[in-house]
Amino acid sequence: MALQTTVKISNVTNLSDARYCAGMGVDMLGFSMDESSPDYVDPARFNEIRGWLAGVQIVGETAEIDQERIREHLETYGPDMLQVDEPALLPALSLLGKPLILRLNLVDLTLDQLDALIDSNPVDADYILLESGAPLHLDDDISLAIGRLASRHAVLLGVGITAETVHNRLAQWPIKGIALTGGPEDRPGSREFGELMDILESIEID
Repeated sequence: MALQTTVKISNVTNLSDARYCAGMGVDMLGFSMDESSPDYVDPARFNEIRGWLAGVQIVGETAEIDQERIREHLETYGPDMLQVDEPALLPALSLLGKPLILRLNLVDLTLDQLDALIDSNPVDADYILLESGAPLHLDDDISLAIGRLASRHAVLLGVGITAETVHNRLAQWPIKGIALTGGPEDRPGSREFGELMDILESIEID
């Protein structure tokens, strides 16, 4: 399978999501390493899931700001890539030898803060992931900022993506790819993929 753009799946918690998405040609699967997260995957479960996967980059996701704790996560999980939420951590973490994703919650950012990030050169991250912790209307100002950011950095867009809008989003901005979110199993080994399946199938290359 192949997809029209780079795709990351965030907050994967089960083997059903992981195997389905890997089989569809998704590039990156993200697992939360934070015990405080509702999507936390403990190391034993993580290794069990990872053992079934091939051909996909594994992302360790953390909202930690303590560098030593992040290093402990890396030693325990051994992901291919690291995702963090704090831009100030990037210079130090870039020395650890892992590709980095900086996750930004657009709801928490003012346009001035987003503009400052756009104008910073360089940003020590391989990707910038734009998500939203709440419903967000992509108005003209935000759309302009996303376009400016995507013109300078490798942006993964995780807002405003549906099966109906995904092609317009890819044409609207020079983004590197999209980010979707995993979901819970209905019961062990069983999962209705719903919108996730619809979006992936809509960008599948025949």
